[in-house]
Amino acid sequence: MLRQLSHFWLRYIHPRLVTLIAAISIVGLVSCLLILFVLAKLAQEVLERETFTFDTNFLLWLHQFANPNLDNFMLFITNLGNPKTVVVVAGVTLLLLWWRRYREDAKIFVLACLGALILNTGLKLFFSKPRPELWHQLISEKSFSFPSGHALGSMVLYGFIAYELATSYPQFAKVIYNLTVILIAAIGLSRLYLGVHWPTDIIAGYGVGFLWLMICMTMLKLQKLR
Repeated sequence: MLRQLSHFWLRYIHPRLVTLIAAISIVGLVSCLLILFVLAKLAQEVLERETFTFDTNFLLWLHQFANPNLDNFMLFITNLGNPKTVVVVAGVTLLLLWWRRYREDAKIFVLACLGALILNTGLKLFFSKPRPELWHQLISEKSFSFPSGHALGSMVLYGFIAYELATSYPQFAKVIYNLTVILIAAIGLSRLYLGVHWPTDIIAGYGVGFLWLMICMTMLKLQKLR
């Protein structure tokens, strides 16, 4: 029995596991597990309505720095994650990938964008967390709050674009990833500054977006390995 199990492991499971680890890396795998743990804790607290004290205190503290110039800057930044902007950026990216004959990349990119939309919509409806109403807001949002669609969408969209650019121009990979992290973080911060999301919404949006992005990038890497 042990010999049969060992044979099955070495022949069927082990090669696939090695390939998967090669695609996602040990660091990526550990990061995903840690994010899953954080998301599970957040989801539990949101369902039990235990996060509002921290969320409220943080937003009130952040609102102390509000001023007209910062208002305009944050409105510009948050527009980079708005649906209209995201659709345009995604459309241009897809056309460029197809034009350069990166067909597998284009297919996975479409899957990544559609998956992000489905995850965002489904999770918002499931948790049904109301948005903050702590002061007069510069913009109005009608959907539920948890998780942040801007955080989730920007992580998937701009993260995927950064991966494609870094793969094509490896000599600039560090700069590309650093700028992308700054952009994604700024979009999340803008949502908090404008008072349309709780901090836990942003954290959850980043977490879900990162996990889905890693899944899509792993599928793409596995396709290329084959």
